Amino acid sequence: MAGNTYGPMLNAYPDSIGSNLSAAAQLLERQELRGAFSSFYILPSLYHSDLDRGFCVVDYDLNQALATRQDLQRLKDLGIDLKLDFVLNHASVMSPQFQDLLAKGEESEYRDFFIDWNRFWEGCGQMTPEGYIQPEPQYLEHMFFRKPGLPILMVQFPDGREVPYWNTFYQKVWQEDGQRKYLGQMDLNIQSPKVWEFYDETLKKLASYGARIVRLDAFAYAPKAPGKRNFMNDPETWQVLERVHTLAEQYGLTLLPEIHASYGEGVYRVIAQKGYTTYDFFLPGLIIDAMEHRTGEYLARWAGELVAEKISTVNMLGCHDGIPMLDLKGLLSDQRIQGLIDTLVARGGFVKNLHGAKNMYYQVNATYYSALGEDDRRMLLARAIQLFMPGKPQVWYLDLFAGKNDYAAMERAGKDGHKEINRSNLTAADIEAGLAKEVVQKQLALLRMRNTFDVFSPQAEITAQSQGTTLTLCWRTATSTARLTADFADTSFHIEITDSQTGTPQYQFQQG
Repeated sequence: MAGNTYGPMLNAYPDSIGSNLSAAAQLLERQELRGAFSSFYILPSLYHSDLDRGFCVVDYDLNQALATRQDLQRLKDLGIDLKLDFVLNHASVMSPQFQDLLAKGEESEYRDFFIDWNRFWEGCGQMTPEGYIQPEPQYLEHMFFRKPGLPILMVQFPDGREVPYWNTFYQKVWQEDGQRKYLGQMDLNIQSPKVWEFYDETLKKLASYGARIVRLDAFAYAPKAPGKRNFMNDPETWQVLERVHTLAEQYGLTLLPEIHASYGEGVYRVIAQKGYTTYDFFLPGLIIDAMEHRTGEYLARWAGELVAEKISTVNMLGCHDGIPMLDLKGLLSDQRIQGLIDTLVARGGFVKNLHGAKNMYYQVNATYYSALGEDDRRMLLARAIQLFMPGKPQVWYLDLFAGKNDYAAMERAGKDGHKEINRSNLTAADIEAGLAKEVVQKQLALLRMRNTFDVFSPQAEITAQSQGTTLTLCWRTATSTARLTADFADTSFHIEITDSQTGTPQYQFQQG
């Protein structure tokens, strides 16, 4: 991992804290937050985008209404580097490349920038009256779908022809003033040299913004081949990842591939074995499970695996998505996962099922604070455990401010708007009120500890032990030892950092 390897990382949209990134920079400049963070993961609405709150990118230029290079410089002046998103698999229909295709059709230089469905499936099925090839059943048998029906958007060329293009995710088509209009996320054709030129240009641009870490969103959907699953194709997925890595390396960028998969599938382990940092999507659920069952058994076991297998992670409590549940399958029993889901729903959360299918749980949408029963002691204990687990801690801004479920935002978003429950935009008044809370002040104190003491380094020896209701996590270097002892029976914990040779105390924090 590049940069300050294990320093805490703030995570927010550019307009989550105030109305734009300037307000977020102003907050980080305040004395209350000085020294708490070494990185900032800014979600992709800082680019020009039109859907999915940033994840449908028109282009990677800065959206000046939300973020400017001056704002980014202020963050750099604070010693804060950036983690930014790069969406490998798709681009908006409003992207200049797709708009050129709509305007020029066969004459467009971007004719093959996106995936012509019929060219892709030529010889693998029958042409339908609607103008697209219906692949033969054996080619679709193992294919992974993100929505019902074939992933096609019928595109009207200037000569009136209808040409199907691959569209894995969202699409919307309507008529306006006698013309066909589109919204959607169109899959990129990684066989096109122009796509790889675009990848290179984008990575260079992100590095110029101050990025040190680039999160690869939807990367596992990019490689496609007839008859394959077309999600995590092997070995093509890893070949693409390595090729992107080669591009990123020349700009000093570290890649963070993003993928949700069950523990039992072992994808996190494969990513680590390939030499990449991976997301710890297991930690959020494991911490809540530990509190409900009053045991750190699974947390200690997971920490031990991370250390033994030298798995580099970015971990978290909450994030812009829900609390992962699918990922826990194989790590916790199905019964225990269902009990965890039931608990979170009882506390106001909403289950997001996989691809709209019932009984295929994916995540629970809730703020982490509400998922913990809106209990300050539990919130502080959860943060302490996160900061002592192996990996680089990522901190969702609403967790930091002990944000509660935002049902009004969810209602405003309408159908399928569950994610907005955990995406409240904080006003200046909200921020002032939050900074006055003891649970916020104590979290900031813990974050400064994690960001300040050298014991939290990649060279540290990390151990984890669970006994009864207690969990002990320890980091040790030649010069310092940091130990967290937590008791799930009463949510108490004690942190002590000492000189490794003399035992002289250097830092203490306690929740009695």
